[in-house]
Amino acid sequence: MTEAMTPLHIAVLMGGWSAERPVSLMSGAGVADALESLGHRVTRIDMDRDVAARLAAARPDLVFNALHGSPGEDGTVQGLMDLMGLRYTHSGLATSVIAIDKVLTKQALVPHGVPMPGGRIVRSADIHQADPLARPYVLKPVNEGSSVGVAIVTEDGNYGNPIAPDAKGPWQEFAELLAEPYIRGRELTTAVLGDRALGVTELIPKNGWYDFDAKYTDGLTEHVCPARIPDEIADACKTLALEAHRLLGCEGTSRSDFRWDDERGVDGLFLLEVNTQPGMTPLSLVPEQARHIGMSYAELVQAIVDEAMRRPHGERPG
Repeated sequence: MTEAMTPLHIAVLMGGWSAERPVSLMSGAGVADALESLGHRVTRIDMDRDVAARLAAARPDLVFNALHGSPGEDGTVQGLMDLMGLRYTHSGLATSVIAIDKVLTKQALVPHGVPMPGGRIVRSADIHQADPLARPYVLKPVNEGSSVGVAIVTEDGNYGNPIAPDAKGPWQEFAELLAEPYIRGRELTTAVLGDRALGVTELIPKNGWYDFDAKYTDGLTEHVCPARIPDEIADACKTLALEAHRLLGCEGTSRSDFRWDDERGVDGLFLLEVNTQPGMTPLSLVPEQARHIGMSYAELVQAIVDEAMRRPHGERPG
């Protein structure tokens, strides 16, 4: 091993109880296998309510946070590890709290010129009386990721008009939702590693749109990497992803998701959200973009570890 790859004892935190638990388990298994292949000692932890005791017993040099969704991505686990004095990968408490909340993310980024869709918070009970926006529009939970609980409401959709209370959708699970105008066009995403945007991928669902199942079911979505888009759009995606990463105080990796109305040029590009705990599964976008620039999965994992270990202990931006 080189000096930069000194063997460490790394606890890989995965699983949990969010809707994204299966994805997190796949991410964590991949990360743990890669770390072991690099010569690190790995303790796998499927997070439960006793996570603090298990981390204290393990006493790792570093925690690799492979959790997705709440409470591993929303600042809860980050605050716990801060209190315990543990080093960990990816973003810290303040950044995680802001980035998981789509409204707070808009408030942090839009004033700095980052284009994001407009929208407003609505009570789920109210949408059964009247549409909050002109159709088509999108309803999504304020603080979930990976397209969990997202509904696209169209004129000819099957939700009813107005939306029927018994129609299956996020209004049955969440008291409040974020309503945003629907942006026609193409789905793009850009991963950031440290201070570098890795690339731009276009996501083309085989059926419907890019929902949770399309993201994580093999064969349901075509990944075009690099995206076949004009250079000015690719450059804009990379610039905006880096700017969002910096403004939010993200660390390690992040992934910025965009919609691009290709009839409007660069004016049709909108940032939808920033994911501070991107997936690390075989279908995940960060490893895919890393491969495109010649970085293997294990090298990507090691780069995330190196970045976390270089950070002064206990010091985080945001």
